[in-house]
Amino acid sequence: MQSKFLAVGGQKFTIRPLLEEDLPALEWDGEYLHFRLLYRGHYQNSKWGNTRIWVAEAEDGEIVGQVFLMLLSRNEETADGVNRAYIFSFRVKEKVRNIGLGGFMMDFVEDWARELGFTHLRLNVERVNLDARRFYERHGFVVYGSDPGVWEFRDHEGVWHQRVEPAWKMIKTIQK
Repeated sequence: MQSKFLAVGGQKFTIRPLLEEDLPALEWDGEYLHFRLLYRGHYQNSKWGNTRIWVAEAEDGEIVGQVFLMLLSRNEETADGVNRAYIFSFRVKEKVRNIGLGGFMMDFVEDWARELGFTHLRLNVERVNLDARRFYERHGFVVYGSDPGVWEFRDHEGVWHQRVEPAWKMIKTIQK
């Protein structure tokens, strides 16, 4: 499933499923290189159907946005595979922010999840990321709790890292 978005300024974007050859572009010119193995793992999960990943591609082929949707998690509060799905790694490059692309991507994911019968979307937003929290609130998400935000990942060189990113848990009802 893919969709086209025309921004007010005339820029055209395609929201489409991630392809394996897109994986290097998710590193955003090295900014997210340390997540290379994490992204590859989520790509594998997408092939198994547990996660969906979409990218926003500009007319020139540049990947300028991404959104991951976990359908099933070991933690049912996060994603239970039936009613609740979890949005994560939602990013839009700064140069194409504030033109409606992020909102279009959010609506796209919401519509997709609704069509599959999901009733709620969940996400976590870092407490320090006030702009993102306002964005999610404008799109109908509400805070319902907090998360200590402690997690681990293995970087592109195989070294384990622990992150502490306190977050707000947010939820949105997308159908009753």
